[in-house]
Formats: sequence, structure tokens, C-alpha cells
Amino acid sequence: MSEFVAELIGTMILIIFGGGVVGGVVLKNSKAEGAGWVVITIAWGLAVTMAVYAVGGFSGAHINPAVTLGLASIGDFPWAKVPLYITAQMIGALIGAGIVFLNYLPHWRATEDQGAKLAVFSTDPAIRSPFSNLISEMIGTFVLLMGLLFIGANEFTEGLNPLIVGALIVAIGMSIGGTTGYAINPARDLGPRIAHALLPIPGKGGSDWGYAWIPVVGPILGGIYGALFYRAIFMQELTVAFWILSAVVAVILIGAASSELKKGQTLSNKVENQVS
Repeated sequence: MSEFVAELIGTMILIIFGGGVVGGVVLKNSKAEGAGWVVITIAWGLAVTMAVYAVGGFSGAHINPAVTLGLASIGDFPWAKVPLYITAQMIGALIGAGIVFLNYLPHWRATEDQGAKLAVFSTDPAIRSPFSNLISEMIGTFVLLMGLLFIGANEFTEGLNPLIVGALIVAIGMSIGGTTGYAINPARDLGPRIAHALLPIPGKGGSDWGYAWIPVVGPILGGIYGALFYRAIFMQELTVAFWILSAVVAVILIGAASSELKKGQTLSNKVENQVS
């Protein structure tokens, strides 16, 4: 199997299981309806595990442009292969989303909630606040890349690595994923979002393109910074790229904190005015 086909199939498997569990939980008249966040996070972790088992021996199972770019940024993956991998990941995500659509054919009609239908394909924030949402995606993918490099630095009994990686995904989802739905993967969000826009889903509504840049830009920035941070702090390999991205991340963090503090102050002033 070629690396292109492996990344395509791996990402397809990821979306079939990951998008599939969301469909089961949120679509009407599914036997899994209402199963909740814990079920979703566990299934996403297992989705990654199965994808890594399936194609890890052929391509390394990046199944995520943020992983591909993060590893390339520290020299652990050749830049020449980056376009090939990302293209395969996007195609795989599209195909996986199409299969999820087919699996739940009668349930789209039974579900009136347009947001629930979109959630099967892509993420959305619990509280819409662009800078803060961007930070959440950055942090999640930062932890993902750091975790992958931590795992790679340890020796496990042969065959256990995919399970440990899956556990990492579950931990991210349960701990910090509740803010945005933890895309932490541009292909995982953008590919299915495109599928949502193209597929003939009854009463589907819009694909929320105004938000779509956040689960793309956030994971890319967080993934690259996570890889550079690991090399800088743990391996003592300081680079110009690390310092430049550190400055960019600092500006985003300060901007987000300032924006939220202003919103909080405005709310406090309104409450005080109402009381007085």
C-alpha cells in the first residue's frame, strides 16, 4: 500500500468511527441517542487507535495535517511529502463523511435540529468567541503533538502504541475538548464540513463557514508550536521558528484574554447599572 492510500484510508476510518459516534448520539431515533460526551470522547479515541493500527505500518498514520506539519517543522518528516499526505487526508475525510451520511440515511429526515446534523460532520463552539475558540484549538493540538512526541520517546510492548495514542485523544476530549468539540485536526473538520455542504441532507441548513477557519488555523498553529516547543524545551534545540511562533502565540493569548476581560467588564457594568 502506498503512503497516499494509507493516509486516505486511515483518515477515512477516523471519520467513519468519529463522525459515526456523533451521529449516533445526536440524531433522532438512533439507539445511541443522548449517550453523551463521554461516549463521544471514548469513541474518538478508539477511532484514532483503529486508524493507527490499520495504516501505521505504511505511512506512520498521521491522519491529521497538523501532525504532518508539526513533524515536518522539526525535521522528523520531509517537507516534500507534506502536500501528498494532506491531500490524502482531506480526500479520506470526505469519503468517511459520505459513508457516515449513508449509514444514517433515515435519521436525517427524522432530525429537525440543523445544528445536530452539522455536528455529525464538523465542530462548533459551546460559546462562540473567535479568539478564545482559536486558543482552545491551539491548546488541544499543542497537547496532541507534545503527547505524540512523549509517547514516541518511550518504549512500549510492540502493538501498544496505538492504544496509548487513543488514550491521549480521550484525555484531550474529556479534559479540554468541551469548549470547541476539539477538532485538533484540520482534515477532520474541513473535509466533513465540505461533505455537509455538498451532500443532499434533508433540512440541513448552512455549513457555518464563518467558523470554519478556526478548526483549521488553530490546530496548525498549535501542532507546529507543540512540536517546536518539545524540541526546544526537552531536546534543548532552540530555533528561530520557535521564537517567532512563540511571539505569535503570545499575541493571540493576550488578545483573547483582553477581549474576554472586556466582555466581562461590560457585563459587570450592565449588572451594576441594573441594580442601581
